[in-house]
Amino acid sequence: MKTLLLSFLLLASLSFANNTPSKIDNVTVYLSGAQITRTTTIKLPVGTTEFTFNKLSPYIQENSIQISGLKNASILSINYGINYLAKQDQTIDVEAFQNSIKTFVDKIQFEDDLISGYNEELNLIQSNRHLGNDSQVVNLERLKQFTEYYRTRITEIKNLIYASEKKKTIYQKEISEIKKQLTELNVSEKVQTGEIKVKLNTATAVSLDLVIKYNVKNAGWFPIYDLKAEKINAPLQLTYKAHVYQSTGNNWDNIKLTLSTSDPNTNNLKPDVSPKYLNFVSYNSAYGNRATKSYNYKYNPMVQNVSGLVLDASGLPLPGVNVIVKGTTNGTQTDFDGKYSLQLNGGNELVYSFIGMNSETLPIHSSIMNVSLDEDASQLDEVVVTAYGTTSKKQITSSLTTVTSESIENSTGGSASFIKIRGIGTIASGNQPLYVVDGILSDEYQINNIDPNNVESVDVLKDASSIAMYGARGSNGVVLITTKKGNYTSKGDVIEQGITNTRFEIKKQYSIPTDGDVTVIEIENYSVPASYAYFAAPVLNENVFLTAKIGNWEQYNLLPAEANVYFEGSYSGKTNINPLATTDSLTVSLGVDPNVVIKRNELNDFKKNQYIGSNKIVNKAYEIEVKNTKQSDIDLVLFDRIPISQNRDIKIEDIETGTSNYDSEKGIMEWKVKLISGSIKTYKFSYAVKYPKYKRVNL
Repeated sequence: MKTLLLSFLLLASLSFANNTPSKIDNVTVYLSGAQITRTTTIKLPVGTTEFTFNKLSPYIQENSIQISGLKNASILSINYGINYLAKQDQTIDVEAFQNSIKTFVDKIQFEDDLISGYNEELNLIQSNRHLGNDSQVVNLERLKQFTEYYRTRITEIKNLIYASEKKKTIYQKEISEIKKQLTELNVSEKVQTGEIKVKLNTATAVSLDLVIKYNVKNAGWFPIYDLKAEKINAPLQLTYKAHVYQSTGNNWDNIKLTLSTSDPNTNNLKPDVSPKYLNFVSYNSAYGNRATKSYNYKYNPMVQNVSGLVLDASGLPLPGVNVIVKGTTNGTQTDFDGKYSLQLNGGNELVYSFIGMNSETLPIHSSIMNVSLDEDASQLDEVVVTAYGTTSKKQITSSLTTVTSESIENSTGGSASFIKIRGIGTIASGNQPLYVVDGILSDEYQINNIDPNNVESVDVLKDASSIAMYGARGSNGVVLITTKKGNYTSKGDVIEQGITNTRFEIKKQYSIPTDGDVTVIEIENYSVPASYAYFAAPVLNENVFLTAKIGNWEQYNLLPAEANVYFEGSYSGKTNINPLATTDSLTVSLGVDPNVVIKRNELNDFKKNQYIGSNKIVNKAYEIEVKNTKQSDIDLVLFDRIPISQNRDIKIEDIETGTSNYDSEKGIMEWKVKLISGSIKTYKFSYAVKYPKYKRVNL
């Protein structure tokens, strides 16, 4: 009797409440991975209770499981495992597809049964082909009846078998198509589910509102932007979007969504620098350490084709670079211009390798991936690094003049604005001050595009302060122009800036199915002040490109991503936004403007080639014609080049660069062109190349 009583007491102290239901309340999606927050209410009796959260994702990271809302209860154990027998809840679409498969399987079975019956009849007919016996002779008329029946019936049976086989083929094709669709929906016939088993103990009966948090794989988000430029004197419209995807095994229905720019899978351990000891090594030994580069690129599952340009550290194209999808044999090589294109059939990373260069491995994050390869450290003899510092306003010890927006707005009209620094003599000498707009170094022609109503203030630096902050470029004074910040249309979402990441709390609730497809979420719209400029280099590309330069771009919390470009109401193509570049401004290419036409022609009747002694002289002359067919005036920066000799036997002579600003060290010519609507301008330049007549030169 005592033993029985003790058994009842033990059972009372250990209660079981298996398969406790819970629901997903909110999800924080990282660039790679997600944190799921589930809620449930349970009632605990006195003693120890064990219960199971079932139908969870099979991709939970066990060490990330957290449970809160315990009050006075204590956790005795938490265990995560996979249930291989249970099945995940399927969506209505999946159930419909699977029911269709069952219907076609039944139809195939019906046709198989018909074929089996026809074959039995055929065998019966064929086994009774003998007419009469040795003592009985069958007359001719009866023989004709039998043979006609056999021929007709056998033909009918084979036709019926053929018709059934044809139906089976049709049904099998239907099943194959449905299975392909199920594959698109990321549905497997053998679905696993995750389970979290929790054992709690409490001294008093209590009702608990539990919150369970855990991280899962097979989810993430990546940014994409829409850039819209209506006019070259208007702010740039930037729409910040997120593409969210997940195939965690659970549908996210009407959840609160937060997007985070952090990555919980990143190694957050700081590096420990230990002494480096030198010793003699063989020539075949690899040596030299290479620091791990900092990238914020994340895998984009929507990219199907990748193209780009591979350059060396000096910006020259690298031909013959191997571009391989990591872990596969799928790859290609760059052409003579350093360009490559690759169709993807799986894989998450690209590996770029070239003899004498350090290999680069990057996640496939964009359809346009341009890469710069560094020389192998073992081949470098010397590295020189220079940098500019920054100076705060309170450190300026010499003259600083400020003009406010009120002064600009109250100024009289009727003439163009101009700036004098140290009197009129300096300006008259042709030495222009340095212009800095919102932290961006700008040219004088770009200043003319700024609407005075958009100017917040103008600061003028003179004397030693301008040189100290901007070097020799500021020797003629510096004009600091601060524009009024563009307003953006808030969607009610909260942008929370953390110490190491940014979180976007989306106000609207979303439902995201577990099919791996992308759900597009609009994060924010910005009206971004930008300075526009047209650029052309017809020696490389006879197109005119429009660029927008954005200052103070850090405030927009941008990530590296593709952008869809719209100019003057039309789609212009794609470009890349790379805010990781360590520059004081962000330059974005807005694509080709077909309304600005440029042609570069060689003048064949300029001079004929000459032979003087043992040398050959090749004369080259070119004409560049630019036409503005737009309805508005534009400012264009035009580039071309004069070749530079790398051999003392090759000489460049008789250089004529016309009205360009010529850099003799680099051989680059630059024209700053003001093109009014409908105008045409031409520019000419020429040179001669002298070299031994028995040699060939890559002209």
